[in-house]
Amino acid sequence: MARASLLLIDDDRHILHAMGEWLREQGYQVDTAASYEAALSAVGRKHYDLVLCDIRLGDGDGFDLLAHLRKHAPETLVILITGYGDPETAVTAMREGAFDLLTKPLIDDELKVAIERALAQRQVLAENQQLRAQLDLRFGLENVIGRDPQMRRVYEIVDSVADTRATLLITGESGTGKSLIARAVHRRSSRRNGPFVEVACGALPDTLLESELFGHVAGAFTGAVVDKPGKFLLANGGTIFLDEISTASPGLQVKLLRVLQDFEFEPVGGQKTHRVDVRVILATNEDLEQLVAQGRFRQDLYYRVNVINIELPPLRERAGDIALLAHHFLRQVCEETGKQVQGFTEEALTALQHYRWPGNVRELQNVIERAIILSPGRRLELHRAMPAASVATPPPAAEGDSTRILTAVEIESLERANIQRALDACGGKISGEGGAAQRLGLAPSTLSSRMKALGIQRKG
Repeated sequence: MARASLLLIDDDRHILHAMGEWLREQGYQVDTAASYEAALSAVGRKHYDLVLCDIRLGDGDGFDLLAHLRKHAPETLVILITGYGDPETAVTAMREGAFDLLTKPLIDDELKVAIERALAQRQVLAENQQLRAQLDLRFGLENVIGRDPQMRRVYEIVDSVADTRATLLITGESGTGKSLIARAVHRRSSRRNGPFVEVACGALPDTLLESELFGHVAGAFTGAVVDKPGKFLLANGGTIFLDEISTASPGLQVKLLRVLQDFEFEPVGGQKTHRVDVRVILATNEDLEQLVAQGRFRQDLYYRVNVINIELPPLRERAGDIALLAHHFLRQVCEETGKQVQGFTEEALTALQHYRWPGNVRELQNVIERAIILSPGRRLELHRAMPAASVATPPPAAEGDSTRILTAVEIESLERANIQRALDACGGKISGEGGAAQRLGLAPSTLSSRMKALGIQRKG
């Protein structure tokens, strides 16, 4: 492990020499400077992990060096040292960005602890920076795959609205990537270093959802033994993403309307009003305008959330992106699993492109992951590893008709027949070990949805 590099600055050469030798004995790489100008020259030539600087120098001031480092080397931490410690100097040092202020005469243990604390914080800051870079790579707009004109339009809107505070509504079928787009908006905004808080509104009953969003005070309800901050408070300074917003009850819709208008709320059972600085992104797979007409969604809330709308197309409407996405997921899963799968057979790729993908991109990702895990070779084979895609396998073309393209009706007929065969083979069982969903490589909910869409009745 590399030793930390320190720059020690003091115009008293005796202190400078003695402290420098002691720090070297502790295992640090230490350079020394006896003046402000010498210190400026040193930080101009070399990067240091930590600078220890006396405030009073013969030709300058430690606060001036602190300001210089904050501007030109913000990752370098600074501990200021003074022989005239007072509360006002300590407050000024912290406000200007010093990590700590130590008072002479220095005690060895006190100095050692201060240095260790500073270097530990620097390590945390470096790790946070690395994590942010990884988040940019994973959740940035560059990680949203697609060249279809509809997706290009999505990218344009994201770029236009990312660095605003405007409320954003993302619509589209389940599995189209609404959460990914919300995260991409956050990572592209000036709030990127703030929190990103995601709430699946449909996963919680209404009574718990209110507490989850706005928090509660102790005694607000049975089991509320301590105060708990809500997601809006946790998202302060960043972005909150409310998925499945259409499931909110009428009562909760009223409270959401107030938050979106005034950015104020009270926790459940509490009287103190909290005000937050947060960007709100919402998502739904339902037609909110239709829900308004049915009286299930407040019209005033609809107008408030529908400031800017990003509509994500279903995968079947951008079939040209299927091969691109399939290869992207193949590389991703191979990196995660260590499998050495190099590509797809022609049969598999053709089947993927003909399938209607009711579960959209999420279903495609699941199919590719399952295929890679089960594949014994270096190329993915449809009949071995991708039963979900096989529902769309084209039939043998008639002689002289090898280029015929199947109609949507023909593809649905093939899918209906294949699902029915899977159901018959397992006695109508859908979920669980040996069920039709497992045989087809689909989630039970996806299979049930397709059965309903295709008019397939469950037997037994």
